[in-house]
Amino acid sequence: MKIGKYSFGIGDRFGQQGVAQLRALMKAKDLGVEIVPVWNKSNREHTFIHSHPSDTRIEADKAVKKLAYTGQYFVDADHINLNNVDNFIESCDFYTLDVADYIGKKADDVHLKDFINRNKKYTGKINIPGIAKAFEVSEEQLEKIAAKFLFATHEAGKIFRHIESKKGDGNFVVEVSMDEVDEPQSPIEMLFILKALAEEKIPVQTIAPKFTGRFNKGVDYVGDLDKFAQEFEEDLLVIDFAVNEFGLPNNLKLSVHSGSDKFSIYPIMGCLIKKHDKGIHVKTAGTTWLEEVIGLALAGGTALELAKNIYIKALERGDELMKPYATVIDIDKSKLPTREQVMAWDGQKFANSLRHIPGHPDFNASFRQLIHVAFKVAAEYQNVYINEIQANSMIVGNQVHENILDRHVKRLFDLK
Repeated sequence: MKIGKYSFGIGDRFGQQGVAQLRALMKAKDLGVEIVPVWNKSNREHTFIHSHPSDTRIEADKAVKKLAYTGQYFVDADHINLNNVDNFIESCDFYTLDVADYIGKKADDVHLKDFINRNKKYTGKINIPGIAKAFEVSEEQLEKIAAKFLFATHEAGKIFRHIESKKGDGNFVVEVSMDEVDEPQSPIEMLFILKALAEEKIPVQTIAPKFTGRFNKGVDYVGDLDKFAQEFEEDLLVIDFAVNEFGLPNNLKLSVHSGSDKFSIYPIMGCLIKKHDKGIHVKTAGTTWLEEVIGLALAGGTALELAKNIYIKALERGDELMKPYATVIDIDKSKLPTREQVMAWDGQKFANSLRHIPGHPDFNASFRQLIHVAFKVAAEYQNVYINEIQANSMIVGNQVHENILDRHVKRLFDLK
């Protein structure tokens, strides 16, 4: 089972926007770019929403049937580990093996020594085709990289083999995720991570590193664009080298987590994957939930009232809601509107404050990020929230469709 060249993780917190999401990607194909939809939802999100992985499969299958979609599609067990993967076995065919928590944990001395001995041939100068300057790798550096990442890749191997024992050989797509950490992985670290994954015999098709800069949820990239461009291009070329050198799948591609709304780097990524004829996977999970709230605000009446109440409760419970996402949000509390201010807003003001239009005078990045992590509050409204979404499905769906197609797909692939 091989995933197509371009793919989008179209997470959907409440499982209501499958049709709107898929319609946007089908429209992208009409414009010349075929993007494989991957419905993704993490165990953490299922826990908050009180949903089950089978619900995500049902949503995806229904959308495919309704729109008579005939292309490839997947359901992703997002950010799973050995503790929770069994819940996803029946419903999923794409697995994001999250080993970020194991980075920095040291493998036993025997495994470390064996890995270092097998890879001493790569010390000295490594010339990666396409990268002008050779990488210098000392034995000491190799030892540090192994000490930092080898245990994590062993854990990935354990998770993969467990899934394979249940699903069978070749019946699912594997992604390895190392993004939710404080420090980015350098291209040379990426090289040895891929070597270690190859030694674990994991047929990894997408890999999600931690890139330089901030990838905060639902807002634009924060960092040095030139540095990001260099790192992203070097990662692409390192993957090419690793595929040929280590026997990894030839469709291995970069995955960008917290990838929604990174408008300033979309042209960079789009240009580089075109230059090197490479694929990409972009996860855009939380942006759909935000578009639902925008749709409720624009609908007015009880829907707008609900959107306001969700924000007010989130404001009261900010620390609780932010804690699980500490590495991927950056909220300035002084810029959050007060309860009284929001209660006085009309639907257009609420929507403009939340919708990610850089430069718009009403847009508030801190407001957007707080609502991004507030889906747990919406879940506590249970059927009240779902009923409002369904009652206003046209306006909500339009927001979701427009956001994915116009602000994400068109920017990334330079479509008109």
